[in-house]
Amino acid sequence: MTSRLNRRGFLTAVPCAVAVTALAPGTAGASTGTADMELVVLAAQLDPVKADTGITTGAGASVRLVETALADLGYLARQYVDGHFGTSTRSAYARWQAHLGYTGLAANGLPGRTSLTTLASGRFQVTRLITPGARTTYQGFPFNARTVAMLHEAERLAGRRFVVEQGSYSPGNDPTSAGTHDGGGAVDIDAEALTTAQRTAVVTALRRVGFAAWLRSPSQGQWPWHFHAIAVNDTDLSTPAQDQVGDYYLGRNGLADNGPDNGPKVPKVTWEGYLRATA
Repeated sequence: MTSRLNRRGFLTAVPCAVAVTALAPGTAGASTGTADMELVVLAAQLDPVKADTGITTGAGASVRLVETALADLGYLARQYVDGHFGTSTRSAYARWQAHLGYTGLAANGLPGRTSLTTLASGRFQVTRLITPGARTTYQGFPFNARTVAMLHEAERLAGRRFVVEQGSYSPGNDPTSAGTHDGGGAVDIDAEALTTAQRTAVVTALRRVGFAAWLRSPSQGQWPWHFHAIAVNDTDLSTPAQDQVGDYYLGRNGLADNGPDNGPKVPKVTWEGYLRATA
């Protein structure tokens, strides 16, 4: 990461698009192809919830490199080397993570920085590396540094300080959350005292910085008015949270009924994409 003043005069962290070539000893120059980690991780969230084998825009070539490596190592059947990071690829990647010694949320099939660069060793290059950053707290709730930075920027855009009701890394904390808060990148924010216009402004701000975000109402479940948000491309996401990101990109509400998204229409971006666009 580098830091520089963006056009608004704020010092921001800008992800460096530095290629990392991880080669096995004695195989210098053996890598072929380049995998964009941002696109691979995005596809790993979007593709499993699709009804078909559609390929996430721009991600096909990168995903095929990952799938080819998994197939070469015996984790994925060759028939699934197709650029679609579906459930078979996610399961194969989880087996690769388990082989590396990861367990629990660290072995749920969503590519992380270390597991992906290790898989790439001697096979391909990896660009646009992403990481959730260190564990931290915000308003007394557990988060990672990436999510907190996103929340601060969304607060700035919305013109108000959020009141957090539930953070990340909270397995079993709230059964109504269906596991979405078990990993990183998840947050619930109070919305009860806000007007309709204020609620729209908050959801818009959350979406602008890279959250899959919705306004939740009492009529949708056993909960008060609140905002539910999942940080797109957070590599610590639980599987249910990953699937909610996919729902968001498919125009759904992220609930069990797969209803339509009734939130504000905002271009869908990742945090890293937002930083690049506003630098």
